[in-house]
Amino acid sequence: MLSVDIEQIKKYNVPGPRYTSYPAANHFKPGFSEQTVTDRLTADYAAERDLSLYFHIPFCQSLCWYCGCNTVITKNQGRSETYIGYLAKELELVSKVLNPRRKVTQLHFGGGTPTFLQPDEIRTLGDLVRARFEFAADIEASVEIDPRRLTRDHLSALRDIGMNRVSIGVQDFDPKVQAAVNRVQPFEQTREVIDWIRAAGFQSLSIDLIYGLPFQTEDSFRKTLKLTLSLNPDRLAVFSYAHVPWIKPSQRLLKDETMPSAEMKFAILKLGVETLTRGGYTYIGMDHFAKKGNELEIAQREGKLQRNFQGYSTSAGTDIQSFGVSSISQTPDMYWQNEKDLKRYYAQLDEDLLPIANGYVLSAEDKIRRQVIMRLMCDMSLDFETMSKALGFDFAEHFKSELRAIETLEADGLVRSSANGFDVTDLGRLLIRNVAMCFDEYLGAKADPNRKVVYSRTI
Repeated sequence: MLSVDIEQIKKYNVPGPRYTSYPAANHFKPGFSEQTVTDRLTADYAAERDLSLYFHIPFCQSLCWYCGCNTVITKNQGRSETYIGYLAKELELVSKVLNPRRKVTQLHFGGGTPTFLQPDEIRTLGDLVRARFEFAADIEASVEIDPRRLTRDHLSALRDIGMNRVSIGVQDFDPKVQAAVNRVQPFEQTREVIDWIRAAGFQSLSIDLIYGLPFQTEDSFRKTLKLTLSLNPDRLAVFSYAHVPWIKPSQRLLKDETMPSAEMKFAILKLGVETLTRGGYTYIGMDHFAKKGNELEIAQREGKLQRNFQGYSTSAGTDIQSFGVSSISQTPDMYWQNEKDLKRYYAQLDEDLLPIANGYVLSAEDKIRRQVIMRLMCDMSLDFETMSKALGFDFAEHFKSELRAIETLEADGLVRSSANGFDVTDLGRLLIRNVAMCFDEYLGAKADPNRKVVYSRTI
Protein backbone atom coordinates (compact mmCIF):
# COMPACT_ATOMS: atom_id res chain seq x y z
CA MET A 1 0.00 0.00 0.00
CA LEU A 2 1.37 3.41 -1.00
CA SER A 3 2.18 5.56 2.03
CA VAL A 4 2.17 9.32 1.49
CA ASP A 5 3.44 12.00 3.83
CA ILE A 6 1.13 15.02 4.13
CA GLU A 7 4.04 17.45 4.18
CA GLN A 8 5.25 15.91 0.92
CA ILE A 9 1.85 16.57 -0.65
CA LYS A 10 2.06 20.21 0.38
CA LYS A 11 5.58 20.43 -1.06
CA TYR A 12 4.54 19.17 -4.48
CA ASN A 13 1.14 20.87 -4.68
CA VAL A 14 2.40 23.63 -6.96
CA PRO A 15 1.15 25.18 -10.21
CA GLY A 16 2.30 23.30 -13.29
CA PRO A 17 1.43 22.41 -16.90
CA ARG A 18 -0.51 19.28 -17.90
CA TYR A 19 1.83 18.80 -20.89
CA THR A 20 -0.71 18.15 -23.58
CA SER A 21 1.82 20.25 -25.50
CA TYR A 22 5.30 21.60 -24.93
CA PRO A 23 5.61 24.46 -24.46
CA ALA A 24 2.18 24.72 -22.82
CA ALA A 25 -0.58 26.59 -24.67
CA ASN A 26 -0.26 29.69 -22.49
CA HIS A 27 3.10 30.31 -24.17
CA PHE A 28 1.42 30.73 -27.55
CA LYS A 29 1.96 34.20 -28.95
CA PRO A 30 -0.95 36.50 -29.90
CA GLY A 31 -1.14 37.98 -33.35
CA PHE A 32 0.11 34.78 -34.94
CA SER A 33 -0.18 35.26 -38.67
CA GLU A 34 -2.57 33.31 -40.86
CA GLN A 35 0.17 33.60 -43.48
CA THR A 36 2.59 31.78 -41.16
CA VAL A 37 0.22 28.83 -41.02
CA THR A 38 -0.62 28.74 -44.71
CA ASP A 39 3.07 29.06 -45.62
CA ARG A 40 3.92 26.13 -43.35
CA LEU A 41 1.06 23.97 -44.67
CA THR A 42 1.98 24.87 -48.24
CA ALA A 43 5.62 23.94 -47.59
CA ASP A 44 4.36 20.71 -46.04
CA TYR A 45 2.02 19.98 -48.95
CA ALA A 46 4.03 17.00 -50.18
CA ALA A 47 4.13 15.48 -46.68
CA GLU A 48 2.12 12.31 -46.30
CA ARG A 49 2.13 12.06 -42.51
CA ASP A 50 -1.13 10.76 -41.10
CA LEU A 51 -3.70 13.25 -39.84
CA SER A 52 -5.70 13.49 -36.64
CA LEU A 53 -8.77 15.72 -37.07
CA TYR A 54 -10.45 17.54 -34.19
CA PHE A 55 -13.74 19.47 -34.35
CA HIS A 56 -14.73 21.70 -31.44
CA ILE A 57 -18.48 22.06 -30.92
CA PRO A 58 -18.78 24.73 -28.20
CA PHE A 59 -22.50 24.70 -27.44
CA CYS A 60 -24.06 23.47 -24.19
CA GLN A 61 -27.63 23.91 -23.01
CA SER A 62 -26.53 24.51 -19.42
CA LEU A 63 -23.30 25.42 -17.65
CA CYS A 64 -21.44 22.92 -15.47
CA TRP A 65 -19.82 25.18 -12.88
CA TYR A 66 -16.52 23.24 -12.74
CA CYS A 67 -16.01 23.40 -16.52
CA GLY A 68 -12.76 24.82 -17.91
CA CYS A 69 -13.61 24.27 -21.58
CA ASN A 70 -14.43 26.89 -24.17
CA THR A 71 -18.24 26.81 -24.23
CA VAL A 72 -21.24 28.79 -25.45
CA ILE A 73 -24.30 28.33 -23.25
CA THR A 74 -27.52 28.51 -25.24
CA LYS A 75 -30.87 26.81 -25.74
CA ASN A 76 -31.15 28.27 -29.25
CA GLN A 77 -30.82 25.19 -31.44
CA GLY A 78 -30.49 27.34 -34.57
CA ARG A 79 -26.99 28.38 -33.54
CA SER A 80 -25.58 24.96 -34.38
CA GLU A 81 -26.81 25.18 -37.99
CA THR A 82 -24.98 28.52 -38.38
CA TYR A 83 -21.85 27.05 -36.83
CA ILE A 84 -21.77 24.10 -39.23
CA GLY A 85 -21.91 26.58 -42.09
CA TYR A 86 -18.76 28.24 -40.78
CA LEU A 87 -17.04 24.88 -40.22
CA ALA A 88 -17.72 24.24 -43.91
CA LYS A 89 -15.95 27.52 -44.76
CA GLU A 90 -12.96 26.59 -42.62
CA LEU A 91 -12.79 23.12 -44.17
CA GLU A 92 -12.75 24.71 -47.64
CA LEU A 93 -9.88 27.07 -46.73
CA VAL A 94 -7.76 24.35 -45.11
CA SER A 95 -8.33 21.86 -47.92
CA LYS A 96 -6.60 24.26 -50.34
CA VAL A 97 -3.25 23.86 -48.57
CA LEU A 98 -3.40 20.26 -47.25
CA ASN A 99 -2.21 17.26 -49.25
CA PRO A 100 -5.43 15.34 -50.09
CA ARG A 101 -3.56 12.02 -50.03
CA ARG A 102 -2.94 12.20 -46.30
CA LYS A 103 -4.86 9.53 -44.42
CA VAL A 104 -7.01 10.44 -41.42
CA THR A 105 -6.28 7.91 -38.69
CA GLN A 106 -8.09 9.73 -35.89
CA LEU A 107 -11.23 11.86 -35.76
CA HIS A 108 -12.60 13.48 -32.61
CA PHE A 109 -15.64 15.65 -31.90
CA GLY A 110 -15.20 17.52 -28.62
CA GLY A 111 -16.75 20.44 -26.85
CA GLY A 112 -18.80 21.85 -25.31
CA THR A 113 -21.33 19.20 -26.19
CA PRO A 114 -20.99 17.70 -29.69
CA THR A 115 -24.40 16.06 -29.28
CA PHE A 116 -25.92 19.54 -28.99
CA LEU A 117 -26.05 19.07 -32.77
CA GLN A 118 -29.28 17.53 -34.02
CA PRO A 119 -28.94 14.09 -35.68
CA ASP A 120 -29.31 15.51 -39.20
CA GLU A 121 -26.68 18.15 -38.40
CA ILE A 122 -24.30 15.40 -37.27
CA ARG A 123 -24.83 13.68 -40.62
CA THR A 124 -24.24 16.98 -42.47
CA LEU A 125 -20.96 17.57 -40.64
CA GLY A 126 -19.88 14.00 -41.28
CA ASP A 127 -20.56 14.42 -45.00
CA LEU A 128 -18.54 17.66 -45.06
CA VAL A 129 -15.54 15.98 -43.44
CA ARG A 130 -15.62 12.89 -45.66
CA ALA A 131 -15.86 15.07 -48.77
CA ARG A 132 -12.52 16.69 -47.88
CA PHE A 133 -10.51 13.86 -46.30
CA GLU A 134 -9.69 10.21 -46.86
CA PHE A 135 -10.25 8.02 -43.80
CA ALA A 136 -8.01 5.07 -42.91
CA ALA A 137 -9.81 1.73 -42.78
CA ASP A 138 -8.97 1.36 -39.09
CA ILE A 139 -9.71 4.97 -38.09
CA GLU A 140 -10.32 5.76 -34.42
CA ALA A 141 -13.36 8.03 -34.59
CA SER A 142 -14.55 9.27 -31.21
CA VAL A 143 -17.11 11.66 -29.84
CA GLU A 144 -17.84 13.17 -26.43
CA ILE A 145 -21.50 12.88 -25.41
CA ASP A 146 -23.71 14.20 -22.64
CA PRO A 147 -26.23 11.50 -21.63
CA ARG A 148 -28.69 14.05 -20.25
CA ARG A 149 -30.01 15.19 -23.62
CA LEU A 150 -29.20 12.29 -25.90
CA THR A 151 -31.57 10.32 -28.13
CA ARG A 152 -31.01 7.01 -29.87
CA ASP A 153 -31.19 8.90 -33.17
CA HIS A 154 -28.09 10.87 -32.13
CA LEU A 155 -26.24 7.57 -31.78
CA SER A 156 -27.56 6.31 -35.11
CA ALA A 157 -26.34 9.50 -36.79
CA LEU A 158 -22.91 9.16 -35.19
CA ARG A 159 -22.63 5.58 -36.41
CA ASP A 160 -23.78 6.68 -39.88
CA ILE A 161 -20.79 9.06 -40.18
CA GLY A 162 -18.33 6.41 -38.99
CA MET A 163 -17.96 7.16 -35.29
CA ASN A 164 -16.87 4.03 -33.45
CA ARG A 165 -15.86 5.30 -29.98
CA VAL A 166 -17.76 7.21 -27.33
CA SER A 167 -16.60 9.19 -24.31
CA ILE A 168 -19.25 9.90 -21.67
CA GLY A 169 -18.98 12.71 -19.15
CA VAL A 170 -20.04 11.55 -15.69
CA GLN A 171 -17.71 13.38 -13.26
CA ASP A 172 -19.40 11.95 -10.13
CA PHE A 173 -22.50 9.88 -9.36
CA ASP A 174 -23.13 11.40 -5.91
CA PRO A 175 -26.35 13.51 -6.09
CA LYS A 176 -24.96 16.04 -3.60
CA VAL A 177 -21.84 16.59 -5.70
CA GLN A 178 -23.89 16.78 -8.90
CA ALA A 179 -26.18 19.46 -7.42
CA ALA A 180 -23.18 21.45 -6.18
CA VAL A 181 -21.65 21.66 -9.69
CA ASN A 182 -24.97 22.17 -11.55
CA ARG A 183 -24.84 18.83 -13.38
CA VAL A 184 -27.60 16.48 -12.26
CA GLN A 185 -27.19 13.16 -14.06
CA PRO A 186 -28.71 10.10 -12.33
CA PHE A 187 -26.88 6.78 -12.58
CA GLU A 188 -29.91 5.12 -14.16
CA GLN A 189 -29.89 7.65 -17.00
CA THR A 190 -26.21 7.04 -17.69
CA ARG A 191 -26.67 3.26 -17.57
CA GLU A 192 -29.55 3.44 -20.05
CA VAL A 193 -27.50 5.50 -22.50
CA ILE A 194 -24.59 3.07 -22.22
CA ASP A 195 -27.00 0.24 -23.10
CA TRP A 196 -27.98 2.24 -26.20
CA ILE A 197 -24.32 2.80 -27.10
CA ARG A 198 -23.52 -0.90 -26.94
CA ALA A 199 -26.65 -1.82 -28.88
CA ALA A 200 -25.62 0.67 -31.60
CA GLY A 201 -22.34 -1.20 -32.11
CA PHE A 202 -19.70 1.27 -30.91
CA GLN A 203 -16.32 -0.44 -30.43
CA SER A 204 -15.16 1.40 -27.33
CA LEU A 205 -16.66 3.21 -24.35
CA SER A 206 -14.76 5.64 -22.13
CA ILE A 207 -16.09 7.31 -18.97
CA ASP A 208 -14.80 10.62 -17.58
CA LEU A 209 -14.69 11.28 -13.83
CA ILE A 210 -13.34 14.31 -11.95
CA TYR A 211 -11.83 14.39 -8.47
CA GLY A 212 -11.54 17.56 -6.40
CA LEU A 213 -15.19 18.64 -6.74
CA PRO A 214 -17.33 20.04 -3.89
CA PHE A 215 -18.35 17.61 -1.12
CA GLN A 216 -16.23 14.75 -2.47
CA THR A 217 -14.72 12.43 0.12
CA GLU A 218 -12.99 9.07 -0.07
CA ASP A 219 -16.24 7.35 0.93
CA SER A 220 -18.37 9.21 -1.62
CA PHE A 221 -15.89 8.65 -4.44
CA ARG A 222 -15.57 4.97 -3.54
CA LYS A 223 -19.28 4.63 -4.31
CA THR A 224 -18.85 6.47 -7.63
CA LEU A 225 -16.01 4.13 -8.56
CA LYS A 226 -18.10 1.06 -7.70
CA LEU A 227 -20.96 2.26 -9.89
CA THR A 228 -18.54 3.15 -12.69
CA LEU A 229 -16.94 -0.30 -12.63
CA SER A 230 -20.41 -1.86 -12.87
CA LEU A 231 -20.74 -0.13 -16.28
CA ASN A 232 -17.59 -1.94 -17.51
CA PRO A 233 -16.03 0.84 -19.65
CA ASP A 234 -13.04 0.08 -21.88
CA ARG A 235 -11.20 3.20 -20.73
CA LEU A 236 -11.51 5.75 -17.96
CA ALA A 237 -10.23 9.27 -17.56
CA VAL A 238 -10.06 10.45 -13.95
CA PHE A 239 -9.26 14.14 -14.24
CA SER A 240 -8.04 16.46 -11.53
CA TYR A 241 -10.40 19.43 -11.19
CA ALA A 242 -8.46 22.48 -12.35
CA HIS A 243 -9.50 25.52 -10.34
CA VAL A 244 -8.79 28.52 -12.59
CA PRO A 245 -11.45 31.15 -11.72
CA TRP A 246 -9.28 33.89 -13.27
CA ILE A 247 -9.91 32.14 -16.59
CA LYS A 248 -13.37 30.65 -15.91
CA PRO A 249 -15.29 33.06 -13.60
CA SER A 250 -18.17 30.55 -13.27
CA GLN A 251 -15.91 28.46 -11.03
CA ARG A 252 -16.37 31.15 -8.37
CA LEU A 253 -19.84 29.67 -7.88
CA LEU A 254 -18.16 26.70 -6.17
CA LYS A 255 -17.94 27.58 -2.48
CA ASP A 256 -14.49 27.31 -0.92
CA GLU A 257 -15.79 25.64 2.24
CA THR A 258 -17.23 22.74 0.22
CA MET A 259 -14.01 21.98 -1.69
CA PRO A 260 -11.79 19.06 -0.64
CA SER A 261 -8.34 19.95 0.65
CA ALA A 262 -5.21 19.09 -1.33
CA GLU A 263 -4.66 16.18 1.07
CA MET A 264 -8.20 14.86 0.49
CA LYS A 265 -7.83 15.35 -3.25
CA PHE A 266 -4.66 13.30 -3.27
CA ALA A 267 -6.30 10.61 -1.12
CA ILE A 268 -9.16 10.39 -3.63
CA LEU A 269 -6.68 10.05 -6.52
CA LYS A 270 -4.82 7.32 -4.64
CA LEU A 271 -8.13 5.55 -3.96
CA GLY A 272 -9.04 5.79 -7.65
CA VAL A 273 -5.73 4.30 -8.80
CA GLU A 274 -5.92 1.43 -6.29
CA THR A 275 -9.58 0.66 -6.99
CA LEU A 276 -9.31 0.72 -10.77
CA THR A 277 -6.08 -1.26 -10.96
CA ARG A 278 -7.61 -3.91 -8.67
CA GLY A 279 -10.63 -3.84 -10.99
CA GLY A 280 -8.56 -4.94 -13.99
CA TYR A 281 -7.46 -1.61 -15.46
CA THR A 282 -3.90 -0.54 -16.24
CA TYR A 283 -2.89 2.89 -14.95
CA ILE A 284 -1.61 4.46 -18.15
CA GLY A 285 -0.48 7.66 -16.49
CA MET A 286 -1.64 10.93 -15.00
CA ASP A 287 -5.39 10.58 -15.57
CA HIS A 288 -5.96 7.64 -17.97
CA PHE A 289 -6.82 3.99 -17.32
CA ALA A 290 -7.43 1.20 -19.83
CA LYS A 291 -8.36 -2.45 -19.73
CA LYS A 292 -5.53 -4.88 -20.33
CA GLY A 293 -5.37 -5.55 -24.07
CA ASN A 294 -6.83 -2.14 -24.91
CA GLU A 295 -4.97 -0.18 -27.60
CA LEU A 296 -3.70 2.35 -25.05
CA GLU A 297 -2.31 -0.36 -22.79
CA ILE A 298 -0.65 -2.12 -25.74
CA ALA A 299 0.84 1.15 -27.03
CA GLN A 300 2.36 1.91 -23.63
CA ARG A 301 3.74 -1.61 -23.27
CA GLU A 302 5.38 -1.33 -26.71
CA GLY A 303 6.76 2.18 -26.09
CA LYS A 304 4.51 3.74 -28.73
CA LEU A 305 2.20 5.79 -26.51
CA GLN A 306 1.83 9.50 -27.31
CA ARG A 307 0.32 12.50 -25.55
CA ASN A 308 -1.44 15.42 -27.25
CA PHE A 309 -4.29 17.87 -26.77
CA GLN A 310 -6.80 15.03 -26.45
CA GLY A 311 -4.72 13.34 -23.73
CA TYR A 312 -2.99 9.97 -24.22
CA SER A 313 -3.10 8.61 -27.75
CA THR A 314 -1.98 5.60 -29.75
CA SER A 315 -1.15 7.57 -32.91
CA ALA A 316 2.50 8.50 -33.34
CA GLY A 317 3.77 10.80 -36.06
CA THR A 318 0.40 12.37 -36.83
CA ASP A 319 -0.30 16.04 -37.38
CA ILE A 320 -3.37 17.45 -35.65
CA GLN A 321 -5.61 19.59 -37.84
CA SER A 322 -8.33 21.20 -35.77
CA PHE A 323 -11.49 23.08 -36.70
CA GLY A 324 -13.88 25.29 -34.82
CA VAL A 325 -13.63 28.02 -32.23
CA SER A 326 -10.62 27.77 -29.83
CA SER A 327 -9.32 24.52 -31.37
CA ILE A 328 -5.56 23.88 -31.50
CA SER A 329 -3.62 22.38 -34.42
CA GLN A 330 -0.14 20.87 -34.40
CA THR A 331 2.63 20.01 -36.87
CA PRO A 332 6.19 18.94 -35.95
CA ASP A 333 7.34 22.58 -36.02
CA MET A 334 4.36 24.60 -34.91
CA TYR A 335 1.14 24.97 -32.89
CA TRP A 336 -1.68 27.36 -33.69
CA GLN A 337 -5.02 28.09 -32.07
CA ASN A 338 -8.25 29.42 -33.52
CA GLU A 339 -10.08 32.44 -32.14
CA LYS A 340 -11.69 31.72 -28.77
CA ASP A 341 -14.48 34.23 -29.30
CA LEU A 342 -17.28 32.99 -31.56
CA LYS A 343 -17.95 36.39 -33.17
CA ARG A 344 -14.28 36.88 -34.05
CA TYR A 345 -14.12 33.29 -35.36
CA TYR A 346 -17.07 34.03 -37.68
CA ALA A 347 -15.71 37.45 -38.70
CA GLN A 348 -12.37 36.08 -39.92
CA LEU A 349 -14.05 33.34 -41.93
CA ASP A 350 -16.35 35.97 -43.46
CA GLU A 351 -13.13 37.58 -44.75
CA ASP A 352 -12.00 34.20 -46.18
CA LEU A 353 -9.21 34.06 -43.59
CA LEU A 354 -8.28 31.14 -41.39
CA PRO A 355 -9.58 32.16 -37.92
CA ILE A 356 -6.20 32.02 -36.16
CA ALA A 357 -5.67 33.88 -32.88
CA ASN A 358 -2.25 32.78 -31.66
CA GLY A 359 0.44 30.19 -32.11
CA TYR A 360 4.01 29.11 -31.52
CA VAL A 361 6.96 28.05 -33.68
CA LEU A 362 9.14 25.53 -31.85
CA SER A 363 12.88 26.02 -31.51
CA ALA A 364 15.30 23.10 -31.83
CA GLU A 365 15.57 22.98 -28.02
CA ASP A 366 11.77 22.99 -27.68
CA LYS A 367 11.58 19.89 -29.88
CA ILE A 368 14.21 18.12 -27.79
CA ARG A 369 12.43 18.86 -24.52
CA ARG A 370 9.04 18.01 -25.99
CA GLN A 371 10.37 14.57 -26.88
CA VAL A 372 11.88 14.05 -23.41
CA ILE A 373 8.70 15.10 -21.60
CA MET A 374 6.58 13.00 -23.99
CA ARG A 375 8.58 9.84 -23.30
CA LEU A 376 8.64 10.49 -19.58
CA MET A 377 4.88 10.97 -19.32
CA CYS A 378 4.11 8.02 -21.58
CA ASP A 379 6.76 5.47 -20.51
CA MET A 380 7.11 6.48 -16.84
CA SER A 381 10.87 6.11 -17.24
CA LEU A 382 13.84 7.54 -19.10
CA ASP A 383 16.74 5.48 -20.43
CA PHE A 384 19.68 7.79 -21.06
CA GLU A 385 21.29 5.62 -23.74
CA THR A 386 18.04 5.30 -25.69
CA MET A 387 17.41 9.04 -25.43
CA SER A 388 21.00 9.83 -26.47
CA LYS A 389 20.57 7.77 -29.64
CA ALA A 390 17.20 9.34 -30.40
CA LEU A 391 18.42 12.90 -29.86
CA GLY A 392 21.92 12.56 -31.31
CA PHE A 393 23.90 13.77 -28.28
CA ASP A 394 24.82 12.76 -24.72
CA PHE A 395 21.54 13.02 -22.83
CA ALA A 396 23.06 13.04 -19.34
CA GLU A 397 25.51 15.80 -20.26
CA HIS A 398 22.89 17.99 -21.94
CA PHE A 399 20.50 17.68 -19.02
CA LYS A 400 22.98 17.56 -16.13
CA SER A 401 21.32 20.43 -14.23
CA GLU A 402 17.87 18.87 -14.71
CA LEU A 403 19.17 15.53 -13.45
CA ARG A 404 20.35 17.23 -10.26
CA ALA A 405 16.70 18.22 -9.71
CA ILE A 406 15.73 14.59 -10.33
CA GLU A 407 18.03 13.63 -7.43
CA THR A 408 15.80 15.65 -5.11
CA LEU A 409 12.75 13.79 -6.40
CA GLU A 410 14.54 10.51 -5.78
CA ALA A 411 15.17 11.49 -2.17
CA ASP A 412 11.43 12.07 -1.84
CA GLY A 413 10.56 8.72 -3.44
CA LEU A 414 9.15 9.95 -6.76
CA VAL A 415 11.78 8.25 -8.94
CA ARG A 416 14.24 5.37 -8.64
CA SER A 417 17.65 5.54 -10.36
CA SER A 418 18.88 2.67 -12.49
CA ALA A 419 22.29 2.02 -14.07
CA ASN A 420 21.50 4.24 -17.05
CA GLY A 421 18.41 6.26 -16.24
CA PHE A 422 15.50 6.31 -13.84
CA ASP A 423 12.04 4.86 -13.37
CA VAL A 424 9.05 6.70 -11.95
CA THR A 425 7.76 5.09 -8.75
CA ASP A 426 4.12 4.50 -7.82
CA LEU A 427 4.18 7.78 -5.90
CA GLY A 428 5.85 9.54 -8.82
CA ARG A 429 3.14 8.34 -11.22
CA LEU A 430 0.62 10.27 -9.15
CA LEU A 431 2.88 13.34 -9.36
CA ILE A 432 4.13 12.84 -12.92
CA ARG A 433 3.55 16.51 -13.77
CA ASN A 434 6.08 17.45 -11.08
CA VAL A 435 8.61 14.99 -12.51
CA ALA A 436 8.14 16.35 -16.05
CA MET A 437 8.50 19.92 -14.82
CA CYS A 438 12.19 19.26 -14.11
CA PHE A 439 12.77 19.25 -17.90
CA ASP A 440 10.64 22.33 -18.64
CA GLU A 441 13.00 25.12 -19.65
CA TYR A 442 10.24 27.71 -19.31
CA LEU A 443 9.96 26.94 -15.60
CA GLY A 444 13.75 27.16 -15.24
CA ALA A 445 16.46 28.82 -17.29
CA LYS A 446 14.07 30.52 -19.74
CA ALA A 447 11.47 31.59 -17.18
CA ASP A 448 10.53 35.20 -17.83
CA PRO A 449 10.23 37.06 -14.47
CA ASN A 450 8.15 39.77 -16.15
CA ARG A 451 5.60 37.35 -17.60
CA LYS A 452 3.06 35.88 -15.25
CA VAL A 453 2.05 32.42 -16.45
CA VAL A 454 -0.46 30.77 -14.14
CA TYR A 455 -1.26 27.06 -14.11
CA SER A 456 -3.62 24.87 -12.13
CA ARG A 457 -2.03 23.07 -9.18
CA THR A 458 -0.59 19.60 -9.68
CA ILE A 459 -2.79 18.13 -6.92
